[in-house]
Amino acid sequence: MDSHSSMNLRLPPGRLEERFHEKKPLYDEHEALTEANRCLYCVDAPCVTACPTKIDVPTFIHKVATGNVRGAARTILTENLLGESCGQVCPVETLCAGACVYNAWERPPIQIGRLQHYAVTTAIANKPDLFELAPETGKTVALVGAGPASIAAAGWLALRGHRAVVFEKKTIPGGLNTLGIAPYKMKGDAALKEIAWVLGLAKGRIELRLGVDVVAGAAGAEEVSAAALLADYDAVFLGLGLGADSAMGVPGEDGEGVVGATAFIERLKADPALTLDGVQRAIVVGGGNTALDAVHELASLGVAATMVYRRSEAKMPGYAHELAAARVDGAGLVEDRAPIEVVRASGKLVALRVAPAKDGKPVGGAAPEDLPADLVIVAIGQNRATQIAQAFAGVALDPKGRVVVDPATHRTGNAKVWSGGDCVNGGKEVVNAVAEAKVAVLAIHSTLMGAN
Repeated sequence: MDSHSSMNLRLPPGRLEERFHEKKPLYDEHEALTEANRCLYCVDAPCVTACPTKIDVPTFIHKVATGNVRGAARTILTENLLGESCGQVCPVETLCAGACVYNAWERPPIQIGRLQHYAVTTAIANKPDLFELAPETGKTVALVGAGPASIAAAGWLALRGHRAVVFEKKTIPGGLNTLGIAPYKMKGDAALKEIAWVLGLAKGRIELRLGVDVVAGAAGAEEVSAAALLADYDAVFLGLGLGADSAMGVPGEDGEGVVGATAFIERLKADPALTLDGVQRAIVVGGGNTALDAVHELASLGVAATMVYRRSEAKMPGYAHELAAARVDGAGLVEDRAPIEVVRASGKLVALRVAPAKDGKPVGGAAPEDLPADLVIVAIGQNRATQIAQAFAGVALDPKGRVVVDPATHRTGNAKVWSGGDCVNGGKEVVNAVAEAKVAVLAIHSTLMGAN
């Protein structure tokens, strides 16, 4: 068991992600002031409505414009404790910046994400103690999983006086933020730096227990049981995230050269042993944002990378601006093609066989096509990691395997258990996980203080 209450969290050097440069680097003071002074401070503020955490965007931008960077950061972090990383990874084009009134005038929207990144990063670097802690309550909350939802929840719980213990089966905390974000948006070390800030903010009230799995039955040395958490803690928060990558279910898929997208991205970001030696042509199967991240990363690393999607570009669930950026860096797209076989020669991957598709399914009798490849990355979704949730009596899953909660409180069917993040919403953005954590924390705090 690796137990830490505060630490210098770092990833090993020599990782492929170190080769990437940020697409949106941190503003300097002049750039931030110039951009902030473009804001119109709209009374109806559509940017606030578009933000899942409801950050008061005009207020924080006005504070940046007047030089009150510390006040801007407090405005952001009060609503979104992971405001530093969200300033880098949020799809602002479809959220706050996408709602900016400048868009209607065909003018560039305010760069809200970059201003947010500037404000929080600058303030934390100059004076990290931005909040005062409430007196200790003597209450302790267990959090399962160390992804964005649990980290944000732990921070807010600690600020309110509670002790938070976070259990994570991996040896690296942060979940999606650390191991799943495209490195041209944010590198893993930046996510770990933010976690270290949250731990420091909490003054020892948060404990990370890494390499510890939560199990349904009897617990071994590196495990803890669901029953023990219910017995030993005043409340439990389930931030389980998502599970392993889904498989295509086609012949030849099992074997060298075929890997799930999230597993690949995690190794690219954290494992210095991963190389792309010998990989000249890669195919990414899927049309979502994870597929776009993977194909963009490969293209940026000099691989001839093509995304294969079973429907048309217009029906892709991934963001259009992400596809446009990937194309700029050399990624390709093959539409309306469904994988039917991974082609191997003497066991070695040589191609992905695809067939013309209609409504996402192969067209019967149509001639297939072999797309040469040295690597195939599968990005067609993830399995659920929520089975353990049912070890907590009263916690239910919906037909899609998501944890069922009261949307007003994020409380489950067990009065001591709350949940949030991807295990509840099925896989959304980091900012959504933080927003759900905030709802849960308010309800947990109210309950622990005897309000309900």
